[in-house]
Amino acid sequence: MAVERSERENAPVLPTIGVEEEFHVVDLKSRELVPRAGEILNRLPGESYTAELYRSVVETNSRVCTTLTQLGDNLAALRGAAAAIGEWRGLGLVAAGTVPLVDTDLVALTPSLRYRRMLEDYQMLVREQLICGAQVHVGVPDRDLAVVLARNVTPWLPVLLALSASSPYWLAEDSGYASVRSLLWQRWPTAGDPGPLHSAAEHEALVADLIASQTISDPAMIYFDVRPSAHLPTIELRVPDACPRVDDVVLLAGLFRALVLHEAGRLVEGRPAVPVRPPLARAAMWRAARSGLEGDLLLPETSKPVPAADAVHDLLHGLREELTGTGDWELVSGLAEEALGRGTSASRQRQVFERHGRLEDVVDHLVAETRGPASGTVGHAVLPE
Repeated sequence: MAVERSERENAPVLPTIGVEEEFHVVDLKSRELVPRAGEILNRLPGESYTAELYRSVVETNSRVCTTLTQLGDNLAALRGAAAAIGEWRGLGLVAAGTVPLVDTDLVALTPSLRYRRMLEDYQMLVREQLICGAQVHVGVPDRDLAVVLARNVTPWLPVLLALSASSPYWLAEDSGYASVRSLLWQRWPTAGDPGPLHSAAEHEALVADLIASQTISDPAMIYFDVRPSAHLPTIELRVPDACPRVDDVVLLAGLFRALVLHEAGRLVEGRPAVPVRPPLARAAMWRAARSGLEGDLLLPETSKPVPAADAVHDLLHGLREELTGTGDWELVSGLAEEALGRGTSASRQRQVFERHGRLEDVVDHLVAETRGPASGTVGHAVLPE
């Protein structure tokens, strides 16, 4: 799965990328999560905006893109359109793993038979699923290849989680973590690492066994950290928190596409994947959730703790060949340095709280960052006519 080139224009033919983003809906006066996503979704096209488990979440689905600039512009436009409609109704959008202020008596499931069944089956897991993530899709036409790549990219997932960490607060309390969302997510029985799978047939057999065991009811409930999409010819990254800044989503998409290309190149060359023992893989994910970019991360080759900036640079420079091949090196390396310079969203949220002492100000900060514009990568959001 190398970067091919068009014979007509001698231009690279890049693997496609797309992103699904989830947004909390908050009341701009109370700053609390509210079940009013329908007021926004009813005025937006269904092919780009959808409901989620809770009526307090709006999900956007980007176009299928080939360049990071296209992706960033589309994400900004989708955010801008939804935010503008929400503001007319006194509502704000928050792209973060969690929001600080939640009245649990107000939250409500999206009315559907599937979601009601999930509540009946999973109880607390559904009641506390007040979280938002970002999913990155990279085009992989061979499903067998997608399954193998999903396994082989695993060692670097903690770095991607750390870059996205945006959920320090849970039900008005500081959790002590940079990404409490990832801890909540990992409680699902089909979340995390699926173990060694070598083909699409093995993956489908595992899904069938999980359904037969009555642990899940359908393939959409496979929540592995990375998975072949259930309905698209893509490999899907599900690790990141939702990110307030579009630039950070673009950074994650660029890194993940390069990582997929890098591991595909290893397969072609017959080089083995980097082995990581499952307990150490879990430890690395936990450490990323605990401190984000503000502490140490574990290098996959050695399992030794190093400053997060060193781990990011190690991943970045390991992918330089692929990022250069896709034309993304300058953009992605620049965005990575900016992300390291300003720290995680979790850290910025805590700084706002330290300055003002009010979680309401943290929510205002998140609404403003989500609304944008981003810092020069995608520019101002363009609203559709």
